[in-house]
Amino acid sequence: MTRSRLYRSGVLEREDFPAAEAARHLADPSVTLWLDLDAPTAQDLAVLAREFDLHPLAVASVLDDDHQRPKLVHYDRHAFLAAYAVHVTDGALAASEIDAFLTDRVLITVHHNNTTGIGALTERWDSTPELAKNGAAFLLHGLLDHLVDGHLDAVQALDEQVEELEDLVFADHVDHTDLQRRSLRLRRSLSRLRHLAVPMREIVASLMRRDDTLLPYFQDVYDHVLRVTEWTESLRDLIATIRETQLSIQGNRLNTIMKKVTSWAAIIAVPTAITGFYGQNIPYPGFGQASGVWVSTLAILVISATLYALFKRRDWL
Repeated sequence: MTRSRLYRSGVLEREDFPAAEAARHLADPSVTLWLDLDAPTAQDLAVLAREFDLHPLAVASVLDDDHQRPKLVHYDRHAFLAAYAVHVTDGALAASEIDAFLTDRVLITVHHNNTTGIGALTERWDSTPELAKNGAAFLLHGLLDHLVDGHLDAVQALDEQVEELEDLVFADHVDHTDLQRRSLRLRRSLSRLRHLAVPMREIVASLMRRDDTLLPYFQDVYDHVLRVTEWTESLRDLIATIRETQLSIQGNRLNTIMKKVTSWAAIIAVPTAITGFYGQNIPYPGFGQASGVWVSTLAILVISATLYALFKRRDWL
């Protein structure tokens, strides 16, 4: 156990007390406890399960290495929450799982490598001490509010990266390979965030139906969840639009290049045709005379200049 808190009648009374004292403190019905475990072993969880009568399936979910879908499961004596804290690192989304066991008077959080940002979480609780009288529901609200705000910060950071991509699309000199790589990385991060944020709607909605006293506060969290999901969806669509725009611009530039190449090929074909014609081993007007050279040269210059002016006027060159 890394952290712990004891609230008595809605007032924070003790912090960082030994886990062995939890049962003794719970003998007082006015006490609410928060216990936090960082990277617990299977033996640690077994002791915890015996102490608080935790369901074996919930404990097995914590020990499972496979990342599970965010969920809220209600058992006979407690509820089990699986959710994710997220942040953007080097342009990519990083997610870390946090699990929680919830009873009427106890919240137990389990995570790895202090991924929940314990300092920020306790500050969130301390910012609303008037809600502490609601027991473990108050602690759960602070936890969900902290996680969803992290989702909001992440989607805002990804939005800023999408805006940078929009500016790059119309830049004069663009590394298209890097642009495609960044687009795919952003789309992958947004898809990951969507998979983590969408189930939170169901989780918070179920808590709104069960807790009337904190309903406005859970409603506020629910509104933030909706904002995250809608924002994520719009950014995913925008990434697709950026990709389509990039392909369209590349196609237009290729067409322009092909027009220029074709126009120059047509101009070069004129002297080739004339000199090739006069290269025949047969008599022709001006054959063997200096005037024939001047006539052919003049024809090359006049026709090539005419084609150049025509193509330039049509913006093919």
